[in-house]
This record gives sequence, structure tokens and C-alpha cells, in this order.
Amino acid sequence: MAASELDLTAVNGSARVYVLPCIAGHVGADAAAVALSERPDLSDDLVLIVDVGTNAELLLGNRDRVLACSSPTGPAFEGAQISSGQRAAPGAIERVEIDPETREPRFRVIGCELWSDEPGFAEAIAATGITGICGSGIIEAVAEMRMAGLLDASGLIGSAEQTGSTRCLPEGRTHAYLIHDASATGGPRIMVTQGDIRAIQLAKSALYAGARLLMDDMGVDRVDRVVLAGAFGAHISPKHAMVLGMIPDAALDKVTSAGNAAGHGARIALCNIAARAEIERLVRRITKVETAIEPRFQEHFVAANAIPHKTAPFPELAQVVPLPQVVFNTGGAEREGGRRRRRRG
Repeated sequence: MAASELDLTAVNGSARVYVLPCIAGHVGADAAAVALSERPDLSDDLVLIVDVGTNAELLLGNRDRVLACSSPTGPAFEGAQISSGQRAAPGAIERVEIDPETREPRFRVIGCELWSDEPGFAEAIAATGITGICGSGIIEAVAEMRMAGLLDASGLIGSAEQTGSTRCLPEGRTHAYLIHDASATGGPRIMVTQGDIRAIQLAKSALYAGARLLMDDMGVDRVDRVVLAGAFGAHISPKHAMVLGMIPDAALDKVTSAGNAAGHGARIALCNIAARAEIERLVRRITKVETAIEPRFQEHFVAANAIPHKTAPFPELAQVVPLPQVVFNTGGAEREGGRRRRRRG
């Protein structure tokens, strides 16, 4: 249609507007743009494309067949619902590493290339300060806590006595891990709380369950490669995403970022009339899988609450990252014969 019909007066008066087609409900034109950019229908191997956001959209396919679904991950990956969470802006912690021996953290903030333990860091961040933690930062923090033995597979943060780290502080009936404390000078105290862990678990479980549902319909247990799309996906570390259990197990060198694939697909459609006809044909070939009405979604969701997963073995990840087999129980229960029993008295 003409741009003037949409009251787009700031552009050339003769400009025309093209709107990409929707694939299905909740899998809209942005997912179609991702499909146009990444072309899973032309792939010889089986590729899983994940556009990470508040409502994640997933594509799984190859030359034979392409499936799509949406998964309600919520806003935790974008820093919302996180105790010290914020949007990705200068001053936000975006990278986290925890020494597995000392359990001491170091981090990087947006706007500075130095790590927090490197000379000159304090001077380099003087203008922005350290203001919070964004989505990529909380993902790395939780995964690093799991790798350092501060967090067990169920998602429980251990106490200082259990972990050997004084950074594990009591918070009501649970514990939290202290990343940065500037409270003495009026700055923020940035912690990963048990509530933060639960928010991330819910988000990553929904994402993983959506992927597994597509794999069930495709009749496969593994994918050949994974593509993380979206502006947020471009900043996710594949190793940390795998440790967290956000995505199915795959060789880490087969997990890549496509950056803003939807934006790239939109530019393709803008500049190539033939591509518009091609995507209109492709969306009619893509099969939408309804996660909301599929009983297996709930089964996959519950199993995916563990970090990385309750039952899936993740053999590719195990070759790269051996995860500590720790169990923290803050509820007054103990193990006996493989079953839990409540202590009396």
C-alpha cells in the first residue's frame, strides 16, 4: 500500500509499504523475516532457530519440512523480574565469570571492555557506574553459579557453609549470591537471589519445552545445529545457554548467533521483490505447532526446570563442561535410600 495511507508523512510521498506475512497466531511477521533471512527450508542439516524474546519464536527444519511455534518465556531474559535487573544499557553487567576454586566473581559492564578485576576498571566505568544486571548477564551468572558448585541441579543456592563461599548470604529462608557490593558508598548491591533463579528457570524451561515439542513432531532427539536470533540472542554465550538448559544439547561449535535476523529479513524483503514472493510461498509450507494445547509441553517444561535438565543427558555439553554433582537442601529434609523423608522433631 502507499505510505500515505498509513500517514507516514516523513517519507517520500510516493513510497510504498510492504508488510511481511504472518505464519500463524503468535508466530508473526518477525518470524517470517527470520525464516527469509536464515532459510531453514534450504538447509541440508536439521537446524533449530530460536528468536529469543518475551515471547520466543522457534523454527525447526530442513529441506524436507519446517515447523514453527511460540513459547511464553516472559521478560526475565530481558532483565525484568530480576532483583537487580535492568535493560541492556551502559553500566549494566553483561558478562560474568566465577572462579570454580575461589568462587569469586568478575564481570564486565556495557560500555567498558575491561573486566572488573583488571587495572583501570574503576576509572573506565566512572562515568556510567555499575547500575544493575541485564539479560545476558543474569544468564551467565546463573550458569557460572552452576559450574562453580554454588547452585545445584534443582536450582537451589547453597549456604556459605555448603559452598565454602562467604558470598552466599542468607536471605530469609533461602540464600543469594553477591556479585557486587557498593552499598558503603551509596551504590547498588547486586545479588542473584533465589527468586531470580526461579524466574530464569521458568523462562528457560518454556524455551526448551517449545524446542522439544518441535523435535517430537519432527521425530528426532537431536538437532544438527542451533541458531540464536534476535538482538538479545546475539549477546548470549552458547556455552552458558547450554549449561542453563535453554536449548537442546548440541556441539558448541554448532551453536551460532544470527544477530538481528528479523531485521535482516525485513531488509531482504524491502530490497528484493522476488524475495517477497518467496516468503509468501514459504509461510504456507511452515507447519505451526500449538504449544498451548499440547500436553507434552507441560511434561517437557517440568523436566526442563532442572539445570540443565532432569532427564536429558546433554552428552555434548558434558565433554566441555563437567558440572559439579552438588545437592543443597534448605527445607529440613534429607536423603535416605534415594527418597526424601522429613526429619522428626
